[in-house]
Amino acid sequence: MQACQTYVQQRIDTARQAMEAAQESANEESKSSAGDKYETGRAMAQIERDRHAQLLAEALKLQQELTRINVDKAYETAQPGSLVSTDRGRFFISISAGKLTVDGTDYFAVSPASPIAALLSGHKPGDVLSFNKQPYRVLSVD
Repeated sequence: MQACQTYVQQRIDTARQAMEAAQESANEESKSSAGDKYETGRAMAQIERDRHAQLLAEALKLQQELTRINVDKAYETAQPGSLVSTDRGRFFISISAGKLTVDGTDYFAVSPASPIAALLSGHKPGDVLSFNKQPYRVLSVD
């Protein structure tokens, strides 16, 4: 969970810094340019700022999704908040953050809406599933 929170916080910080840089660029453009070049430069900076604002909104949404996950609960079946260990990898059903390494162990943080999480959902240790024509044996659910 901590690795996911760190991942999201980094995305938030990066988006905010990029938005500030784009805004500063737009402000500098207005101080040093004239005419059509000024308008084009400001428009480009505004587009860049808006793009980073969208990335910030997405990161804040991920942060909100993380707050709804209960990692203290003991899970018997795979569901949001559970850590599912299979013979092909460990999956934390939470947010889409991809591969995260914690204490030298790789985990895949996946959204509950992802194909692998949807397949794992409701399964318990000992179940065997097929994903991309590959068998996955559920070893544990925490």
